[in-house]
Amino acid sequence: MEVQLTNRQQHILWATVRHYIATAEPVGSKALVDEYDLGVSSATIRNVMGVLEKSGLLYQPHASAGRVPSDSGYRIYVDQLITPSLRDATRSLLPRSGTETLGREVEVAMQKRLQWEDWSLETLLQGAAQILATLSGCISLITMPQTTTALVRHLQLVQIEAGRIMLIVVTDGYETHSKLMDLSPVPEETQRDPEVIDRELQIVSNFLNSHLRGRSLLELAYLDWSQLDQEFQRYGEFLKNSVAELTRRTLAPTATQIMVRGVSEVLRQPEFSQLQQVQTIIHLLEEEQDQLWRLIFEEPEPEDVGKPKVTVRIGAENPLEPIRTCTLISSTYRRGSIAVGSVGVLGPTRLDYEGAIAVVASAADYLSEAFSYFNL
Repeated sequence: MEVQLTNRQQHILWATVRHYIATAEPVGSKALVDEYDLGVSSATIRNVMGVLEKSGLLYQPHASAGRVPSDSGYRIYVDQLITPSLRDATRSLLPRSGTETLGREVEVAMQKRLQWEDWSLETLLQGAAQILATLSGCISLITMPQTTTALVRHLQLVQIEAGRIMLIVVTDGYETHSKLMDLSPVPEETQRDPEVIDRELQIVSNFLNSHLRGRSLLELAYLDWSQLDQEFQRYGEFLKNSVAELTRRTLAPTATQIMVRGVSEVLRQPEFSQLQQVQTIIHLLEEEQDQLWRLIFEEPEPEDVGKPKVTVRIGAENPLEPIRTCTLISSTYRRGSIAVGSVGVLGPTRLDYEGAIAVVASAADYLSEAFSYFNL
């Protein structure tokens, strides 16, 4: 969402969101004057809040009330107002959020209470889920890992006809997967000697086998094609996307159990006062975990490999109806460069975003380190 705000509008939106997160009460201009050193009058704050309301970032629950952040307001807050650059630029205005401290607290708690050398993987994840729920104040969600990974036994590129090539992959279980691909349309391509193309395909096949034999089939999608000699780069260009498609299609992750902790605590929040809403969320957590799993476990695109990120879905951004009034924050934990599971928190849209993002990121990092210990 592209919304350009002035510095004053940014500061007042930031203060409004922070105050609402802390109090769960609609925010008026007087509260911001009393609680935050914004350097402007109450009348100016009211005018700015009116502009933010017209922009869809704030709204009034009823005519005589103060303002409340909308989903769009929270999105601007997350994307623009809690970045390090803005926090540094307005350090005199922003109180210490304790984000770095809270992230470190997660790491310390897990290192102190979770000894993966002595525990089973399931016990480790259960313990991590409880720590995450306790420190975030949200429902914690940790998926069991994808433990079955096919390994490459052999790859071969075969010319089927002019301009058409088939990639054949044989796994360690002797399963065969194939993908038919078209060479990029180059005018001189049709004039080339098929025997020359066959020899080139054999060289590229040798390259693939030397780099991938005995490794996870998932790593096909993340191969550094720039390592191909310059004269074979044209094969790398069209192979890159086709191979990634084959890999995702062949090894589409399958839903696994989700460890859920912290339900009773978060459901005491005023946002969950309606019994029907609570029931639909609990039903999702208990009976429809496969839908939730698909939402929080996202394989990164090949260009994002090695760069795990925290995903924040706010309110209506969530495609699942039971949690369209909630915020879901998630990341993946991995084995090497491969995402094998996910960790996340679910809470009301009125939550401590800085803290929740920090604990999810720290928990994902810790589980990635721990997972390397288990021989799965």
